[in-house]
Amino acid sequence: MAAAPPSYCFVAFPPRAKDGLVVFGKNSARPRDEVQEVVYFSAADHEQESKVECTYISIDQVPRTHAIMISRPAWLWGAEMGANEHGVCIANEAVNTREPAAEIEALLGMDLVRLGLERGETAKEALDVIVSLLEEHGQGGNYYEDANSCHSFQSAYLIVDRDEAWVLETVGKYWAAEKVTEGVRCICNRLSLTTKMDAEHPELRSYAQSQGWWTGEGEFNFSEVFSPVEDHLDCCAGKDSLEKQEESITVQTMMNTLRDKASGVCIDSESFLTTASGVSVLPQNRSAPCIHYFTGTPDPSRSIFKPFIFVDDVKLVPKTQSPCFGDDDPAKKEPRFQEKPDRRHELYKAHEWARAILESDQEQGRKLRSTMLELEKQGLEAMEEILTSSGPLDPAEVGDLFYDCVDTEIKFFK
Repeated sequence: MAAAPPSYCFVAFPPRAKDGLVVFGKNSARPRDEVQEVVYFSAADHEQESKVECTYISIDQVPRTHAIMISRPAWLWGAEMGANEHGVCIANEAVNTREPAAEIEALLGMDLVRLGLERGETAKEALDVIVSLLEEHGQGGNYYEDANSCHSFQSAYLIVDRDEAWVLETVGKYWAAEKVTEGVRCICNRLSLTTKMDAEHPELRSYAQSQGWWTGEGEFNFSEVFSPVEDHLDCCAGKDSLEKQEESITVQTMMNTLRDKASGVCIDSESFLTTASGVSVLPQNRSAPCIHYFTGTPDPSRSIFKPFIFVDDVKLVPKTQSPCFGDDDPAKKEPRFQEKPDRRHELYKAHEWARAILESDQEQGRKLRSTMLELEKQGLEAMEEILTSSGPLDPAEVGDLFYDCVDTEIKFFK
């Protein structure tokens, strides 16, 4: 079984986070050459008894799905991370457990991220959606666009709204979850739940006993019971770098943490790269809008976080969407992945030029990086004004916000 890539996902609650804001952040560590696209889907009504085609299987659709903005590997249906119109954010991590994940095609952890966003109005509702679909359909199938071997993993999720977060960790259809309302929390590719579980699968403990992993005596520690025998380390190097912050955690702090290569939070190895990143700011004051930042490009230390706000009339951004191959997509045909089409979108292609300069030319690279950070700073300052404004948000002003930021970035690279 291949080791899960070391992705990281964080949430910080007030008072550790500043100004009554909940701050969420995620780095997506994936195979180096994989492209992630950032895609908006509007809320929609669906016909009775209609189906939704996920990455590998079709399941029953619900009468209405919420508007979502997601970052996803371009070949699959689900999402690595994203947000919905109700201020729910979800990210998942592939985790290693002592029970190998099923290779049989079922729902991917990433499909469950998107399904939770489309169907949950709160973090708790999204949690309930995910565990009920897990029970009904199971999880399994290849996590990578790889014809040569099947990389299947169990999943952990960080599910966040303006009031609370849920850490959900799964082993097959079995699961446990912990509610978080304060401080800083991190999840990564190792199990993190111990003895504090606020919800769990009704047969979780009896299953552990049946496998000989727990005697039934003493306290039940989820990580100790379900982690691979050799793997009891605490994974969160990143949590240390967030918790060491003496000042309150802001959106900028979260972005800096995601860019930190020294701590291992930002992965750039022979096999894996942080192929996309996201940060969300969820004000506990409900009159202020939630703001979601996506890179849409690899390596956050060489990328620009661009803001997005949900309003009724969002301008679509084809420049962060990969080409669509329809039924001819090698990911949809069996046997799968016999070819690897070029999935680069326009922003990705433009950004490749910037990455090359940042990697090779020190002087030009320094100048380029400071200009990129200046562009990002302008966006952050504009969003700060929106958050601190006493007046209502004008939807017409922000409907094309993400579109304009992507457009400016591409023009700048050219």
